[in-house]
Amino acid sequence: MARIVITGGAGFLGSHLCDRFIAEGDEVICLDNLITGSAENIAHLLGNPKFRFICYDVTEFIYIEGKVDYVLHFASPASPMDYLQYPIQTLKVGSLGTHKALGFAKAKGARFLLASTSEVYGDPLVHPQSEDYWGNVNPIGIRGVYDEAKRFAEAMTMAYHRYHGLDTRIARIFNTYGERMRLDDGRMIPAFMTQALRGEPITVFGDGTQTRSICYISDMVEGIVRLLHSDVVLPVNLGNPDEVSVLELARQIRDLVGSNSPIEFRPLPQDDPKTRQPDIRRARELLGWEPKVSRQEGLQRTAHYFRQRLRLHRVSVEQ
Repeated sequence: MARIVITGGAGFLGSHLCDRFIAEGDEVICLDNLITGSAENIAHLLGNPKFRFICYDVTEFIYIEGKVDYVLHFASPASPMDYLQYPIQTLKVGSLGTHKALGFAKAKGARFLLASTSEVYGDPLVHPQSEDYWGNVNPIGIRGVYDEAKRFAEAMTMAYHRYHGLDTRIARIFNTYGERMRLDDGRMIPAFMTQALRGEPITVFGDGTQTRSICYISDMVEGIVRLLHSDVVLPVNLGNPDEVSVLELARQIRDLVGSNSPIEFRPLPQDDPKTRQPDIRRARELLGWEPKVSRQEGLQRTAHYFRQRLRLHRVSVEQ
Protein backbone atom coordinates (compact mmCIF):
# COMPACT_ATOMS: atom_id res chain seq x y z
CA MET A 1 0.00 0.00 0.00
CA ALA A 2 1.35 3.41 -1.00
CA ARG A 3 0.60 6.73 0.68
CA ILE A 4 -0.14 9.36 -1.95
CA VAL A 5 -0.65 13.12 -1.69
CA ILE A 6 -2.59 14.77 -4.52
CA THR A 7 -2.72 18.55 -4.70
CA GLY A 8 -5.84 19.73 -6.49
CA GLY A 9 -7.36 16.38 -5.64
CA ALA A 10 -10.93 17.71 -5.58
CA GLY A 11 -10.70 18.86 -9.19
CA PHE A 12 -11.84 17.06 -12.31
CA LEU A 13 -8.66 15.09 -12.98
CA GLY A 14 -7.48 14.96 -9.38
CA SER A 15 -10.67 13.40 -8.06
CA HIS A 16 -10.57 10.62 -10.65
CA LEU A 17 -6.99 9.88 -9.58
CA CYS A 18 -8.13 9.73 -5.96
CA ASP A 19 -10.68 7.10 -7.01
CA ARG A 20 -8.09 5.09 -8.92
CA PHE A 21 -5.57 4.92 -6.10
CA ILE A 22 -8.21 4.19 -3.45
CA ALA A 23 -9.53 1.35 -5.63
CA GLU A 24 -5.99 -0.06 -5.77
CA GLY A 25 -5.78 -0.10 -1.97
CA ASP A 26 -3.59 2.97 -1.54
CA GLU A 27 -4.02 5.71 1.03
CA VAL A 28 -4.77 9.14 -0.47
CA ILE A 29 -4.45 12.58 1.07
CA CYS A 30 -6.19 15.24 -1.02
CA LEU A 31 -5.14 18.89 -0.70
CA ASP A 32 -7.40 21.46 -2.36
CA ASN A 33 -8.50 25.03 -1.57
CA LEU A 34 -11.68 24.48 -3.65
CA ILE A 35 -11.24 27.62 -5.79
CA THR A 36 -12.06 25.60 -8.89
CA GLY A 37 -12.32 22.12 -7.38
CA SER A 38 -15.51 20.84 -5.75
CA ALA A 39 -16.20 18.97 -2.53
CA GLU A 40 -18.89 17.08 -4.49
CA ASN A 41 -16.17 15.38 -6.54
CA ILE A 42 -14.77 13.64 -3.46
CA ALA A 43 -17.89 13.45 -1.25
CA HIS A 44 -18.22 9.70 -1.92
CA LEU A 45 -14.73 9.15 -0.48
CA LEU A 46 -15.09 11.08 2.78
CA GLY A 47 -16.15 8.07 4.84
CA ASN A 48 -13.33 5.90 3.51
CA PRO A 49 -10.57 5.29 6.10
CA LYS A 50 -7.98 5.35 3.30
CA PHE A 51 -8.96 8.87 2.23
CA ARG A 52 -8.33 12.22 3.88
CA PHE A 53 -9.27 15.66 2.63
CA ILE A 54 -7.47 18.81 3.76
CA CYS A 55 -8.76 22.18 2.58
CA TYR A 56 -5.46 23.90 1.94
CA ASP A 57 -3.68 26.43 -0.25
CA VAL A 58 -0.55 24.67 -1.50
CA THR A 59 1.26 27.94 -2.13
CA GLU A 60 1.86 27.79 1.63
CA PHE A 61 4.33 25.42 3.35
CA ILE A 62 3.07 21.84 3.19
CA TYR A 63 3.44 19.55 6.20
CA ILE A 64 1.87 16.12 6.65
CA GLU A 65 3.00 13.64 9.27
CA GLY A 66 4.23 10.18 8.35
CA LYS A 67 5.70 8.64 5.24
CA VAL A 68 4.63 9.69 1.76
CA ASP A 69 5.49 7.64 -1.30
CA TYR A 70 4.15 9.84 -4.11
CA VAL A 71 3.24 13.50 -4.55
CA LEU A 72 1.07 14.39 -7.56
CA HIS A 73 0.84 18.14 -8.17
CA PHE A 74 -2.47 18.83 -9.94
CA ALA A 75 -3.44 22.07 -8.18
CA SER A 76 -4.19 24.80 -10.74
CA PRO A 77 -7.09 26.42 -12.53
CA ALA A 78 -7.22 24.70 -15.92
CA SER A 79 -9.98 26.37 -17.90
CA PRO A 80 -9.37 29.71 -19.65
CA MET A 81 -12.41 31.12 -17.88
CA ASP A 82 -10.89 30.16 -14.51
CA TYR A 83 -7.35 31.32 -15.06
CA LEU A 84 -8.58 34.61 -16.54
CA GLN A 85 -10.68 35.07 -13.39
CA TYR A 86 -7.79 34.02 -11.13
CA PRO A 87 -4.64 35.13 -12.99
CA ILE A 88 -2.47 35.80 -9.94
CA GLN A 89 -3.57 32.61 -8.19
CA THR A 90 -2.77 30.65 -11.36
CA LEU A 91 0.74 32.07 -11.49
CA LYS A 92 1.23 31.49 -7.77
CA VAL A 93 0.15 27.86 -7.78
CA GLY A 94 2.34 27.15 -10.82
CA SER A 95 5.37 28.77 -9.19
CA LEU A 96 5.09 28.90 -5.40
CA GLY A 97 2.77 25.89 -5.30
CA THR A 98 5.13 23.80 -7.39
CA HIS A 99 8.07 24.89 -5.23
CA LYS A 100 6.24 23.94 -2.03
CA ALA A 101 5.08 20.60 -3.46
CA LEU A 102 8.61 19.77 -4.68
CA GLY A 103 10.10 20.72 -1.33
CA PHE A 104 7.56 18.53 0.41
CA ALA A 105 8.35 15.58 -1.87
CA LYS A 106 12.08 16.10 -1.27
CA ALA A 107 11.57 16.13 2.51
CA LYS A 108 9.61 12.89 2.32
CA GLY A 109 11.85 11.18 -0.24
CA ALA A 110 8.74 10.77 -2.40
CA ARG A 111 8.41 10.49 -6.17
CA PHE A 112 6.92 13.66 -7.65
CA LEU A 113 4.63 13.93 -10.68
CA LEU A 114 3.80 17.30 -12.22
CA ALA A 115 0.56 17.80 -14.12
CA SER A 116 1.78 19.98 -16.97
CA THR A 117 -0.20 20.77 -20.08
CA SER A 118 -0.22 20.94 -23.86
CA GLU A 119 -0.45 24.70 -23.37
CA VAL A 120 3.33 24.77 -22.90
CA TYR A 121 3.38 24.51 -26.71
CA GLY A 122 1.27 27.69 -27.03
CA ASP A 123 -0.11 28.32 -30.51
CA PRO A 124 2.16 25.71 -32.12
CA LEU A 125 4.14 26.16 -35.30
CA VAL A 126 4.85 22.40 -35.38
CA HIS A 127 2.14 19.80 -35.98
CA PRO A 128 1.62 17.39 -34.32
CA GLN A 129 3.43 18.48 -31.16
CA SER A 130 6.18 16.23 -29.82
CA GLU A 131 7.94 16.63 -26.49
CA ASP A 132 11.01 18.00 -28.26
CA TYR A 133 9.11 21.07 -29.48
CA TRP A 134 9.84 24.16 -27.35
CA GLY A 135 6.58 25.93 -28.11
CA ASN A 136 5.29 29.28 -29.35
CA VAL A 137 3.98 31.13 -26.29
CA ASN A 138 3.08 34.78 -25.78
CA PRO A 139 4.33 35.44 -22.22
CA ILE A 140 2.38 38.70 -21.83
CA GLY A 141 -0.85 37.59 -23.52
CA ILE A 142 -4.02 36.82 -21.58
CA ARG A 143 -3.26 33.07 -21.68
CA GLY A 144 0.33 33.61 -20.54
CA VAL A 145 -0.63 33.35 -16.87
CA TYR A 146 -1.40 29.66 -17.38
CA ASP A 147 1.10 28.81 -20.13
CA GLU A 148 4.08 30.38 -18.37
CA ALA A 149 3.06 29.05 -14.96
CA LYS A 150 3.23 25.51 -16.36
CA ARG A 151 6.46 26.15 -18.26
CA PHE A 152 8.02 27.47 -15.05
CA ALA A 153 6.68 24.46 -13.15
CA GLU A 154 8.40 22.13 -15.62
CA ALA A 155 11.68 24.05 -15.26
CA MET A 156 11.44 23.93 -11.46
CA THR A 157 10.68 20.20 -11.53
CA MET A 158 13.71 19.46 -13.70
CA ALA A 159 15.89 21.69 -11.48
CA TYR A 160 14.89 19.66 -8.42
CA HIS A 161 15.61 16.48 -10.34
CA ARG A 162 19.06 17.61 -11.51
CA TYR A 163 20.20 19.52 -8.42
CA HIS A 164 18.57 17.55 -5.59
CA GLY A 165 18.30 14.18 -7.31
CA LEU A 166 14.52 14.15 -6.74
CA ASP A 167 12.66 11.37 -8.55
CA THR A 168 10.32 13.34 -10.85
CA ARG A 169 7.83 12.82 -13.69
CA ILE A 170 6.19 15.38 -16.01
CA ALA A 171 2.86 14.68 -17.75
CA ARG A 172 1.96 17.06 -20.58
CA ILE A 173 -1.80 16.65 -20.54
CA PHE A 174 -3.82 17.43 -23.65
CA ASN A 175 -7.56 18.23 -23.70
CA THR A 176 -9.34 15.80 -21.40
CA TYR A 177 -13.08 15.46 -20.82
CA GLY A 178 -15.61 13.34 -18.96
CA GLU A 179 -17.67 13.09 -15.81
CA ARG A 180 -17.16 15.74 -13.07
CA MET A 181 -16.43 18.61 -15.39
CA ARG A 182 -18.36 21.64 -14.14
CA LEU A 183 -21.42 22.89 -16.00
CA ASP A 184 -19.86 26.37 -15.98
CA ASP A 185 -16.34 25.14 -16.70
CA GLY A 186 -16.09 27.34 -19.77
CA ARG A 187 -14.10 24.82 -21.79
CA MET A 188 -15.27 23.56 -25.14
CA ILE A 189 -16.98 20.26 -24.29
CA PRO A 190 -18.84 21.40 -21.15
CA ALA A 191 -19.98 24.52 -23.00
CA PHE A 192 -21.20 22.58 -26.05
CA MET A 193 -22.88 19.94 -23.87
CA THR A 194 -24.80 22.36 -21.65
CA GLN A 195 -25.82 24.60 -24.56
CA ALA A 196 -27.04 21.68 -26.66
CA LEU A 197 -28.91 20.04 -23.79
CA ARG A 198 -30.59 23.34 -22.90
CA GLY A 199 -31.45 24.07 -26.51
CA GLU A 200 -29.35 27.24 -26.45
CA PRO A 201 -27.14 28.45 -29.32
CA ILE A 202 -23.82 26.60 -29.40
CA THR A 203 -21.03 29.18 -29.37
CA VAL A 204 -18.05 28.44 -31.59
CA PHE A 205 -15.12 30.83 -31.47
CA GLY A 206 -13.49 31.79 -34.75
CA ASP A 207 -14.69 29.94 -37.83
CA GLY A 208 -14.45 26.56 -36.10
CA THR A 209 -11.64 25.24 -38.29
CA GLN A 210 -9.19 25.24 -35.39
CA THR A 211 -8.55 21.71 -34.16
CA ARG A 212 -8.42 19.91 -30.84
CA SER A 213 -7.61 16.37 -29.76
CA ILE A 214 -9.79 15.20 -26.89
CA CYS A 215 -9.04 12.32 -24.50
CA TYR A 216 -11.60 10.62 -22.28
CA ILE A 217 -10.89 10.73 -18.54
CA SER A 218 -10.37 7.00 -17.96
CA ASP A 219 -7.69 6.86 -20.64
CA MET A 220 -5.94 9.89 -19.16
CA VAL A 221 -5.94 8.43 -15.65
CA GLU A 222 -4.40 5.22 -16.97
CA GLY A 223 -1.67 7.19 -18.75
CA ILE A 224 -0.86 9.21 -15.63
CA VAL A 225 -0.65 6.11 -13.45
CA ARG A 226 1.62 4.36 -15.95
CA LEU A 227 3.88 7.41 -16.10
CA LEU A 228 4.00 7.62 -12.31
CA HIS A 229 5.19 4.01 -12.07
CA SER A 230 7.64 4.29 -14.96
CA ASP A 231 11.26 5.45 -14.96
CA VAL A 232 10.67 8.20 -17.56
CA VAL A 233 11.98 11.54 -16.28
CA LEU A 234 11.56 13.67 -19.40
CA PRO A 235 8.10 15.10 -20.22
CA VAL A 236 5.56 12.75 -21.78
CA ASN A 237 2.59 13.81 -23.91
CA LEU A 238 -0.67 12.25 -22.74
CA GLY A 239 -3.64 12.79 -25.00
CA ASN A 240 -5.67 11.34 -27.83
CA PRO A 241 -4.25 12.02 -31.32
CA ASP A 242 -7.77 11.78 -32.78
CA GLU A 243 -7.84 15.36 -34.12
CA VAL A 244 -11.16 17.06 -34.82
CA SER A 245 -12.19 20.58 -35.77
CA VAL A 246 -14.08 22.60 -33.19
CA LEU A 247 -17.03 23.00 -35.57
CA GLU A 248 -17.21 19.27 -36.28
CA LEU A 249 -17.13 18.55 -32.55
CA ALA A 250 -19.94 21.03 -31.89
CA ARG A 251 -22.07 19.34 -34.56
CA GLN A 252 -21.27 15.87 -33.23
CA ILE A 253 -22.34 16.83 -29.70
CA ARG A 254 -25.50 18.49 -30.99
CA ASP A 255 -26.45 15.37 -32.95
CA LEU A 256 -25.51 13.07 -30.07
CA VAL A 257 -27.91 14.72 -27.62
CA GLY A 258 -30.65 15.22 -30.23
CA SER A 259 -30.61 19.00 -30.02
CA ASN A 260 -31.78 21.59 -32.55
CA SER A 261 -29.46 24.27 -31.18
CA PRO A 262 -28.13 26.67 -33.81
CA ILE A 263 -24.39 27.29 -34.00
CA GLU A 264 -23.24 30.86 -33.41
CA PHE A 265 -19.77 32.10 -34.29
CA ARG A 266 -17.90 34.53 -32.09
CA PRO A 267 -14.50 36.24 -32.36
CA LEU A 268 -11.50 34.02 -31.66
CA PRO A 269 -9.86 34.89 -28.31
CA GLN A 270 -6.28 36.20 -28.28
CA ASP A 271 -3.59 33.52 -28.72
CA ASP A 272 -6.14 30.71 -29.02
CA PRO A 273 -4.26 27.75 -30.53
CA LYS A 274 -5.14 27.02 -34.15
CA THR A 275 -4.12 23.35 -33.95
CA ARG A 276 -3.63 20.86 -31.16
CA GLN A 277 -2.61 17.24 -31.62
CA PRO A 278 -0.25 15.21 -29.45
CA ASP A 279 2.55 13.11 -30.80
CA ILE A 280 2.29 10.20 -28.36
CA ARG A 281 5.11 8.01 -29.67
CA ARG A 282 7.00 8.41 -26.40
CA ALA A 283 3.99 7.27 -24.36
CA ARG A 284 3.42 4.32 -26.70
CA GLU A 285 7.04 3.19 -26.64
CA LEU A 286 7.96 3.84 -23.00
CA LEU A 287 4.63 3.39 -21.20
CA GLY A 288 2.84 0.98 -23.53
CA TRP A 289 -0.07 3.44 -23.39
CA GLU A 290 -2.51 4.80 -25.89
CA PRO A 291 -6.18 5.84 -25.62
CA LYS A 292 -8.81 3.10 -25.87
CA VAL A 293 -12.13 4.98 -25.59
CA SER A 294 -13.48 6.31 -28.89
CA ARG A 295 -14.71 9.87 -29.19
CA GLN A 296 -18.29 8.66 -29.74
CA GLU A 297 -18.28 6.45 -26.66
CA GLY A 298 -16.59 9.05 -24.45
CA LEU A 299 -19.01 11.77 -25.52
CA GLN A 300 -22.00 9.48 -24.88
CA ARG A 301 -20.81 8.82 -21.32
CA THR A 302 -20.18 12.50 -20.77
CA ALA A 303 -23.58 13.51 -22.17
CA HIS A 304 -25.28 11.11 -19.75
CA TYR A 305 -23.45 12.77 -16.85
CA PHE A 306 -24.34 16.29 -18.03
CA ARG A 307 -28.01 15.34 -18.42
CA GLN A 308 -28.04 14.18 -14.80
CA ARG A 309 -26.25 17.32 -13.57
CA LEU A 310 -28.62 19.62 -15.46
CA ARG A 311 -31.63 17.73 -14.10
CA LEU A 312 -30.34 18.13 -10.54
CA HIS A 313 -29.57 21.78 -11.19
CA ARG A 314 -33.11 22.43 -12.41
CA VAL A 315 -34.58 20.73 -9.33
CA SER A 316 -32.42 22.77 -6.96
CA VAL A 317 -33.36 26.02 -8.73
CA GLU A 318 -37.07 25.16 -8.59
CA GLN A 319 -36.81 24.41 -4.86
